[in-house]
Amino acid sequence: MNLSVELCGLRLEHPVLNGSGTFDAIAARRAFGEELLDEFPFSAFVSKTITPKPRVGNPPPRIFETPSGMINSIGLPNKGLDGFLDQDLPLLAELPVPLVVSVLGTSHGEFARLVEGVADRAEVAALELNVSCPNVESGLIIGQQPEETLALIQGLRPRTAKPLIVKLTPNVPEPATVARAAEEGGADAVSLVNTLEAAAIDPATLEAWLGAGSGGLSGPAIRAVAVGQVREVAAAVSIPVIGMGGIESGTHALAFLGAGATAVAVGTANFRDPLVGNRVRAELEAALVAGGVGPISDLRGRMLASTST
Repeated sequence: MNLSVELCGLRLEHPVLNGSGTFDAIAARRAFGEELLDEFPFSAFVSKTITPKPRVGNPPPRIFETPSGMINSIGLPNKGLDGFLDQDLPLLAELPVPLVVSVLGTSHGEFARLVEGVADRAEVAALELNVSCPNVESGLIIGQQPEETLALIQGLRPRTAKPLIVKLTPNVPEPATVARAAEEGGADAVSLVNTLEAAAIDPATLEAWLGAGSGGLSGPAIRAVAVGQVREVAAAVSIPVIGMGGIESGTHALAFLGAGATAVAVGTANFRDPLVGNRVRAELEAALVAGGVGPISDLRGRMLASTST
């Protein structure tokens, strides 16, 4: 079956991507060798989020396992813009799939610097805007406020012709409102969901177990929430939606596509099996064949028809 999809003008061999920060392609290549490039598990690679300056991340402990999921409080450790461009980008450019670079700033100026610094590089196919950080100019989390999201994207859109993908947070009452603001501002796609706000308590001390006090819940525990929000957002916008949240099998991926996603991203499952994307893709193809589904694009049409009746 032909699994190819078009995402923001990029023709992808299949709809399975990775979630930002959940798959270290450079380390995986060292571990699995050049064979990784021959059977790369994703149709596009999304880098871990980079910030203008290097970050060491949050204090440990950083991960807490929950039933059917985990809470992470990694804190976006990265080499910063200059370190990424000098050290990581040349290696990521060798991957056999389009490169999407994830960026995060705490002001419109920081986002502008990141977009201009990354988008000018020919190796980069698209950018993902992580809007989960407070804007120091307003004190508001950009991705939780439609007005903030709209203003940010309107300011960034003239700075590059490359696709801009806005990564939405699930920690809002109406994610579709934020998604519509992103589309109005000029975004080419949205991706969701990011992690759900969560905390863990040490029963011995009754204090926060994670070093930063709280973190984000991911994995199968959030899958039903993610499918619901993807369905809501896909019905509200005309731009592509990348769905994620607890995907561990082809059947899970099919549910997100059925909810209206154009593509899906595997996240937490990569920590247990770095090559799980290959299995998800194969199982998705088998599920489509077994269900007698035609082109993947037909799934979105089915979703829209079901939500309008």
